[in-house]
Amino acid sequence: MTAPAPATGSDAGGLSKKGLSAGTIGLLGAVVIGISCIAPAYTFTAAIGPTVGAVGVQVPAIILVGFIPMLLVAFGYRELNNRMPDSGTSFTWAARAFGPWIGWMAGWGLIAATVIVLSNLAGIAVDFLFLLISQLTGQPGIADLASNLPVNIVVCLLFVLGATVVSYRDMQTTQKLQYVLVGFQVIVLVAFAAVAVAHVLGGDAYDPTPFDWSWFNPFAVSSFSAFAAGVSLSIFIFWGWDVTLTMNEETKDPEKTPGRAATITVVTIVSLYLLLAVSMIMFAGIGDGEFGLGNADIQDNAFFALAGPILGPFAAFVSLAVLTSSASSLQSTFVGPARTLLAMGHYGALPPKFAAVSPRFFTPGYATIVSAIVAAGFYAVMRVVSVNVLSDTILTLGIMICFYYGLTAFACVWYFRKQWFDSVRNVFFTLLFPLVGGVILAVIFVTTLIDSMNPEYGSGSEVGGVGLVFVLGVTIIVLGAVIMVVQYFRRPAFFRGETLSIDAPASARRGRRLAR
Repeated sequence: MTAPAPATGSDAGGLSKKGLSAGTIGLLGAVVIGISCIAPAYTFTAAIGPTVGAVGVQVPAIILVGFIPMLLVAFGYRELNNRMPDSGTSFTWAARAFGPWIGWMAGWGLIAATVIVLSNLAGIAVDFLFLLISQLTGQPGIADLASNLPVNIVVCLLFVLGATVVSYRDMQTTQKLQYVLVGFQVIVLVAFAAVAVAHVLGGDAYDPTPFDWSWFNPFAVSSFSAFAAGVSLSIFIFWGWDVTLTMNEETKDPEKTPGRAATITVVTIVSLYLLLAVSMIMFAGIGDGEFGLGNADIQDNAFFALAGPILGPFAAFVSLAVLTSSASSLQSTFVGPARTLLAMGHYGALPPKFAAVSPRFFTPGYATIVSAIVAAGFYAVMRVVSVNVLSDTILTLGIMICFYYGLTAFACVWYFRKQWFDSVRNVFFTLLFPLVGGVILAVIFVTTLIDSMNPEYGSGSEVGGVGLVFVLGVTIIVLGAVIMVVQYFRRPAFFRGETLSIDAPASARRGRRLAR
């Protein structure tokens, strides 16, 4: 089944439906999928150690500081979704604000970021699968199988295949699976934090560190490098909440539910991160001893290192939680790129095949399969050319997130330019908040590009004396521009604004209000 041609009426500001299953996702389901996409168990275990190394006990403060640009951009997303609930999100909104060319590149940025993280999540799932098996069997050598290149790639492809099958099916299947996986993950993380605090209160923590409210003081983070670390941290550990908006055509009350789900998701995640950070610092301290969070040897996976001292015989549950986190996020992350590709095909920015919706499941079947194939191929290539594929893909992910989040934030500012001063609320939510968030992300984007040119940036992999992360980031953006030019000659109607017009809703609706 192919979605109908774009409508020209006033539905959703001139936007049209695409054949997705409307009204199947409630507020709880959207929040659960949003948390799943962020993958808190995986992201936090990878982030807590390096962050302690940079800012010490100020981790809670840096989490809050780093959360600021994400929150500001989220306000812009909410305003755009309220006006134009469309599965194309960044692509559609940027096209409405700036025109088809910038809209196309915003969509490309979202797709590239999610394909990168799909490959990353699959790789993490492989690593923790073998790690969990080695724990359960008492055979440490099994964990080394994750380093065997052919075995690693084959198992990774199997994970991608399983996630693709679930994502291809209806959203009800996705919701039911995520309720179980996310529920288990959150329960383990909260239990981990609670038991860690219990050890501190019982006097048998590894390096008991008394809690201090000064840990939350952002003014104690005095250096710009620490602030930059906080923003970079937020890009990695908070990214994924916008999946709640890509499902807007499938939610109940699409003008309100996605925005509320996004807000609840990010607040839940920041609360969970703060709980974990405080409990881990209280239990292990920030020293460089065997289990200290400042120990470089455990910083890649702090949860695994502390699982034994904190949970004892139940330590394997932590590895299972991280495996569950990456596997569930792998499945839910397919939602974003598939629906963006669907929208791009629907409005004529890509071949019509991308607009195909499964007649049985009412999901973007073709776009889901393409996303899976590209993600699997990207991972296989990166595993061969990169010294540390996970590190390099995370850093490249940061570049792409800054790129498309920033464009979307600026799209909000420009789209609502005629209504900035209609109310005090508009001044903040359509101008100041998204503008500041977009500027912060733009600065981080440029800074990261410059820094990543150094061959020592990331894993140390290089191409012709230039850092691999820079090469990947620039290549992905240039590739998107090349494909866009090709599509311009093959599908000129979109680029002439015939299938997705620029700025119609904002000016038209304001005109109607004034006429009254």
